[in-house]
Amino acid sequence: MNVNTKQKMNIPELISVSKRAGKAIGDYQMIEEGDKIAVAVSGGKDSISLLHVLRHRQQIAPIDFEFKAVHVDFEFADFNPQKLIEYFEREEFPYIVEKMDSLKGEKWEEIDCFWWSRNRRKALFALAEKMGFNKIAFGHHLDDIVETILLNQFYRGEIGAMRPKQELFGGKITIIRPLAYEREENMRILAEKLDIQSIGGQSKCANDETSHRMKIKVMLRAFEKDNPQIIKNIFKSLQNIKTDYLLDV
Repeated sequence: MNVNTKQKMNIPELISVSKRAGKAIGDYQMIEEGDKIAVAVSGGKDSISLLHVLRHRQQIAPIDFEFKAVHVDFEFADFNPQKLIEYFEREEFPYIVEKMDSLKGEKWEEIDCFWWSRNRRKALFALAEKMGFNKIAFGHHLDDIVETILLNQFYRGEIGAMRPKQELFGGKITIIRPLAYEREENMRILAEKLDIQSIGGQSKCANDETSHRMKIKVMLRAFEKDNPQIIKNIFKSLQNIKTDYLLDV
């Protein structure tokens, strides 16, 4: 571990986020002895910050686990992952760049959000099986989860969310979200402290600024001015379901 890395391990904001991540990891038993975790890194601040958080957890957790940064390179005509690769190497993060040609030649800025997300997940699942990863970690935070709850209600007519831990394919692969208790603003501040906000990458759908998710985000921020607990309350609501008041099918 180089001197720069050791210095970053002591950043107060990183320690704070790591502490809350440790609480989420413990509450949902996300990480266990001997886990091999693929961290889905798109190039955005949250997924890259998650690498630093997991490295910090490695230093203080009472269990041994491994993780690698995994970037799915669709070889878009307007995106080059070289800057991200250089960051992995500079920060001494083990990594894998998996090239996929299913969208080769397309422009990331024009790609359909649904297809981008669907193809990325398929690639991650296939890579996990090939490389022996038993878990895939995403950098979704509390705001992401709450926005998804409302998106599902508003636009899909269903109640559901991104679960902090979710087993798939009969338990062969488990998705984990160690940042499930963390607010987006704290992740923004951490990214500034770690100096990763300018790396760029495919952190989200290119059309996200005009998406339904952005509309939900703006709405929640407005409501939060009157009720600062609204984000946490929506998250907690899925743990406090009054089944007697649900509609019968």
